[in-house]
Amino acid sequence: MPSAADASHGADPGDAHGADPGDAHGADPGDAPPRGRNRRIGRTRPVGRTRPVGRVRTLLSRSVADTRPLSIPAFRRAFVGQSVSVIGLMASSVAVPVQLYALTHSSAVVGVSGLAALLPTVVFGLYGGAVADAVDRRKLYLGSCWLTWIVSLALMLQSLLHVRSPALILVLVAVQSGGFAVSSSVRGAIVPRLVPADQISAANGLLYSVGNLGQVLGPLLAGALLALPGGFALVYGADAALFTVALYAAFRLPHLPSPSGASAGFPGLRSVADGLLFITRNPVLLMSFLVDVAAMMLAGPEALFPQAAAERFHGGVGPLYSAIAAGALVAGLFSGWIGRVRRQGVALTAAVIVWATAIAAAGLTHTLWAVIALLALGGAADLVSAVYRQTILQSYVPDHLRGRLQGVYTVVVAGGPRLGDLRAGTMAAVVPLTLAWSASAFACAALVLAAALAVRPFWRYRAEAVG
Repeated sequence: MPSAADASHGADPGDAHGADPGDAHGADPGDAPPRGRNRRIGRTRPVGRTRPVGRVRTLLSRSVADTRPLSIPAFRRAFVGQSVSVIGLMASSVAVPVQLYALTHSSAVVGVSGLAALLPTVVFGLYGGAVADAVDRRKLYLGSCWLTWIVSLALMLQSLLHVRSPALILVLVAVQSGGFAVSSSVRGAIVPRLVPADQISAANGLLYSVGNLGQVLGPLLAGALLALPGGFALVYGADAALFTVALYAAFRLPHLPSPSGASAGFPGLRSVADGLLFITRNPVLLMSFLVDVAAMMLAGPEALFPQAAAERFHGGVGPLYSAIAAGALVAGLFSGWIGRVRRQGVALTAAVIVWATAIAAAGLTHTLWAVIALLALGGAADLVSAVYRQTILQSYVPDHLRGRLQGVYTVVVAGGPRLGDLRAGTMAAVVPLTLAWSASAFACAALVLAAALAVRPFWRYRAEAVG
């Protein structure tokens, strides 16, 4: 957003509205009125009337999403590509389990699809991040995007040709998940190369906001298309069509050579281990990962939504699933303040505590609208914590390790919610719903606060210290 300093660009520093610096509106400096009169005139100007308006404008400009990164063409194209393609991705993520169940009438097969997606994400997220530190990142990102797009076309074709093979769908899901894991790792490493350091938080806020928008719009698109004849092919086709925008953005990226300046070839497992060791040796990074894992494992409530809807709200599980994403989306629209916070360790801790406390309170509530409001509050806090986690990672890590660390981040983000679902489902099988939902979330808030206070480098971490 343009600042006062930006507005002055283009004007001669010695020229105020065309007047000579020694000439105030044509009057000789020696003829200036007495200082007392100047002050009286200054007090009679109607400045006070405009101050409230100016303050409101300033407050709004500092609160709404910081859009400065969108002035950079490469980032703007990447942002648009992500905005459009994530809608198709989320639509396909709904169509795949629905199609598997329609073919097999087995929830077990649907569950296997989650495992088929997780394993390649872990393997290729870690190794793809290591590769991203050794080769041209633009080429690797473009190649992974091509693979993802081709698999979307293959999913569409298997539906159009009525292949009716669950095994083929699972294989395609596994391949697509591997490609997506690589692209996610590379994309996280690319962002700091596209925007200035002081705009990394703003860039992440924008990307997370459109991601949450896709989580809302994608399932809606899938629901509308699946109701039509040939609905599965329509969803996969829409995914492929929307993903072409991301392909174009990847193609238009600038040259992004490896940090060493020359290709080092494909790395071995030692390179992956070096990235993991870097995390363990840096308490700021280690804590940023641990609070993320704690937030997802101990406070993730999604696996309990079907039971809660059946026992407390007479069905209607949809609003529960959409509330968190909706809250995150609203928070993204008013995320302009996030990049101005310097004590990012404290801010990340506070955001996770708000997330866990809101989730715990929702588990104690039996009124649907109150639960939705609390889940939305949790989603807003989750957006804030996600931006800080990613920003700390991108800012703290040297460029030659960013790919590997982004690979670890991709694995944590993909695996954490699934571990949280396992924890929640297991607890709900042996203890009452309220205890399974709220007890561990309260424990998450207490644990994160205690750990953050104990790890002083993380608690004292300031963004200005980044080199």
